Amino acid sequence: MKKSVFYHAGCPVCVSAEHEILELMNPETIEVVHLGEDKSKITQAENAGVKSVPALVTPTGNVLHINYGASMADVKG
Repeated sequence: MKKSVFYHAGCPVCVSAEHEILELMNPETIEVVHLGEDKSKITQAENAGVKSVPALVTPTGNVLHINYGASMADVKG
């Protein structure tokens, strides 16, 4: 089974969204990617269509931008 991918940058908005998502969904079906800690995944996130974080990319490729924590330009720093 393909997982959803939750991208975030570690800001308070992102961490709050991560906790909510993990409460709402089965954590085994989600890969959590902290872009502040793993900058090598930034290109992967952008290629998936992530414009800002926090964002959830579904198994079908839809990008659900949740609230607004930071733009990808901010994440790249």
